[in-house]
Amino acid sequence: MRRTLLFRVLACTVAAATAVTAIPTAAAAGGTPGNQPLPGYTIVNPPLTPATVDGRPTTVRQGTHRHAAYVIEVPAKWNGDLVMWAHGYRGQGTVLTVDPPAYGLRQKLLDRGYAWAASSYSGNGFDIRAGVVSTKELTEHFGTVVRRPHRTYIAGVSMGGYVIGRSLEEYPRLYDGGLPMCGVMGDQRLIDYFLDYQLTSEALSGITTYPAGADYLTAVVPAVQQKLGIATITPVAPEPANPLGQQFRDITVNQSGGPRPGAAAAFAYWKNFLFSLSAPAASSETPAQDPGLISTNLFTRYKPNTPVDVNRSVRRVAPEEPYQRLSRRLTQVPKIEGRPRVPVLSLHGLGDLFVPFGNELQYKADVDRNGRGRLVVQRAIRSTEHCEFSPTEVGTAWDDLVTWVRHDRKPAGDRLDPKSVAAPDYGCRFSDRAAYTTGTRRLYAACA
Repeated sequence: MRRTLLFRVLACTVAAATAVTAIPTAAAAGGTPGNQPLPGYTIVNPPLTPATVDGRPTTVRQGTHRHAAYVIEVPAKWNGDLVMWAHGYRGQGTVLTVDPPAYGLRQKLLDRGYAWAASSYSGNGFDIRAGVVSTKELTEHFGTVVRRPHRTYIAGVSMGGYVIGRSLEEYPRLYDGGLPMCGVMGDQRLIDYFLDYQLTSEALSGITTYPAGADYLTAVVPAVQQKLGIATITPVAPEPANPLGQQFRDITVNQSGGPRPGAAAAFAYWKNFLFSLSAPAASSETPAQDPGLISTNLFTRYKPNTPVDVNRSVRRVAPEEPYQRLSRRLTQVPKIEGRPRVPVLSLHGLGDLFVPFGNELQYKADVDRNGRGRLVVQRAIRSTEHCEFSPTEVGTAWDDLVTWVRHDRKPAGDRLDPKSVAAPDYGCRFSDRAAYTTGTRRLYAACA
């Protein structure tokens, strides 16, 4: 309902916006050859040492295709299937690099006979379009330099999850299954969540934070944290010192996925980092460089709404780039409609507040609205750092996805209704018990 209302209210501005808003394309590179990076970028793609499978080395191919670096690895006994790996956010740097599949997945895939390929994408920044197109082009290139695969899967992390979610809709016949992990499955609404954090802190503290100025991190944020009583809280002592801070924490918890195990500790763990996301952007020419250009809270309702009536006092912000916000095209920061045609199995950390668990709730609502719920399985992991998964959690998810795709046996997942999510043992079902002593796992009670 909120997305529909936003579309109707802002649609009248699109005609004007399209007159002044340009969507950069590869054609703007001035005819740069496809085996070279686009202007302003350089490629670093050092030789990858082949893995060993059953005593035999794999075949590694590396190069540049359509302005993006790539790595392809094929085992000697290839089973005919391919896994595309979609990497996460690289920042705004100008060096293009390639990641192999993480969490021990590279070796696991090769041991099982799968080939894998990964692209640097043709550009950095929060450019989902670059990830979607470069990954698709590398998939096609694999068919040319190796052989057309029987099945093609796509897996990845963080922003790579966003790439997966949109890829499955942009090219619905290209992939046979998706494994997004800690993914931005809520699309543009992640940027809204970052804006919510800044604007609700302003409404509760009475200190102007938007738009962020040069002294935002050095003077404004410390004053806000002091006023809200959250300056010294820690994951082991997470209680804010006053009701204003408690309301701010509870609003953030609700905006990030609702009450759930570890939420208070997660707020304390992430609070400083979330403020840093509102610092002024070095460049704001496109949403890929400054995603805040498309963020909005025009119709957001915050809760709890006491002791301060935040819904009345909060500053309301419209997107500066309404065309990019509303378009159904493959823009730099596009929509995910929730229309997959193939099985999707996702993993998400409960306490991750950078790409919060609420992304899974949003994606579920989207796919359910489109009658595709049967194609999505979601699993919660009791961790707080971004993309904090064990090899066991990822390997199990991969095996279950493959069984689903090849034998039509849908695996189990977690329920995402509020009562289930708020249960003290939520996330225990698929969390690796052996990983409990690592990372942020100890912020949660041990599972039975």
